[in-house]
Amino acid sequence: MQVAQLSLGGDVRFSRLYLPERPRDLYRRIRTGAQQTRGLNVKASPDDILNASQAAQAADVLLQHGPQAWNAPTVGPPEGGPHGTHQEIRCTLTGLDGVTCMIEEVPDEEVVETNTSASSSTTPVEPGLLSTLTSAAILISPFFFWGTSMVAMKSVVPHTTPLLLGALRLLPAGVALVGWAAATGRAQPATLKAWSWVLAFALVDAAAFQGFLAEGLTRTSAGLGSVIIDSQPLSVALLAALLFGERLSSVGVAGLLVGVAGLALLEAPEEGLVEAAQQLLSGAWRPELLPPGGLQGFDGAGLLGSGEFWMLLAAQSMAVGTVMVRYVTRHCDPIMATGWHMIIGGAILTALAATHGSAEPATATALSSPLTSLTSQLSHLTLEDALSMSYVSMMGGALSYGVFFWNASHGSLTALSSLTFLTPVFASVAGYLALGEVLSPVQLLGGAVTLSAVWCINHQPHGTQTADASKAEGRAGGQ
Repeated sequence: MQVAQLSLGGDVRFSRLYLPERPRDLYRRIRTGAQQTRGLNVKASPDDILNASQAAQAADVLLQHGPQAWNAPTVGPPEGGPHGTHQEIRCTLTGLDGVTCMIEEVPDEEVVETNTSASSSTTPVEPGLLSTLTSAAILISPFFFWGTSMVAMKSVVPHTTPLLLGALRLLPAGVALVGWAAATGRAQPATLKAWSWVLAFALVDAAAFQGFLAEGLTRTSAGLGSVIIDSQPLSVALLAALLFGERLSSVGVAGLLVGVAGLALLEAPEEGLVEAAQQLLSGAWRPELLPPGGLQGFDGAGLLGSGEFWMLLAAQSMAVGTVMVRYVTRHCDPIMATGWHMIIGGAILTALAATHGSAEPATATALSSPLTSLTSQLSHLTLEDALSMSYVSMMGGALSYGVFFWNASHGSLTALSSLTFLTPVFASVAGYLALGEVLSPVQLLGGAVTLSAVWCINHQPHGTQTADASKAEGRAGGQ
């Protein structure tokens, strides 16, 4: 997931928004907020914002066209403008492997930053080699943690059940985030509607995502699974078009079609694909010549036994969770929502693990009581497994979340969004080094095609929306 944040004078924040906000709407809000809070005249048009699916260039437009805003004196809002609020980024972790952000109006008393950092020095300082390397390491560290966490989870798979594995990833990170949010004075969800959204978010983005991911890891490699999960922007773009009326440009449509082809290369039985390709190139291809269990081998039992299928389900859960964030953050603090959705999702997976156990002989837990079942599932874990899951939960969850947004507010805005492909790269390299996993040529091709499709979705030109879509979005905003 990509995000970028720009702070003007320390108390006005604008961010790159993933979905489903439209670039023109985001531009309008940035222009209005900048003029009202700083008296800044943004010398750019909506057409300068080219990234439709993420409104990616909004913050960069301000950087390029409004550099005086960094040290502009504070001025009051124009006559009739809103008083007592400012725009602030609201970010929520989705799937533990990505983040989604919204722009919200918040009371001025929530501002805790000052403009000291923006105005303390106006003289640029050339960074040294060590500083440059350190900044680069911090910039890519979340993607490293996310990718290597897949491999760490894979190493624990033989020693416990997938359901408990997902719970062990969620619960410590959730407790850490809720504890930190409470210590910094963030508000707990206060209404039934807020808790309802957090619960729904937990079911889809925590319990379902982590459950599907852990189940998939028992049947496929960490690198291949990471590629499939990182295809979720394709589903997010499609959901945004269906639910919010966001039109896909020709580049976006091409990205979806290419993405389907890439996923087919990753999901289809490799022997059938190779045989069909050879026959097609030789001009002798006929459907009846496919080998037994080839491209026609997608029966129900085959799907359930495919790790790639479970990873695809995980990607769809993350995509739905990404769209849900828009509504979750309207009713509760995003960090509190992130932490509680991990805790609730982890509790759900723990309950399922206690009552259902595992059908695998190595970890069979069909015992007399849920507590005995959980104890049995935990008894196979070693000290190395405990350290691995601590790394997955804290480094690949809570810490990555904080580092990512520190990068967003202090680093290069455009560079951050271009690095998401590193997650499956790190997962594939770590899987090879730690577990001896090797992707086949067909899988490498499928991964390259899928990531290219994600790039097309993330860089499609802006398309306009219909009036009906705008009205529908307005009704949704009133929930």
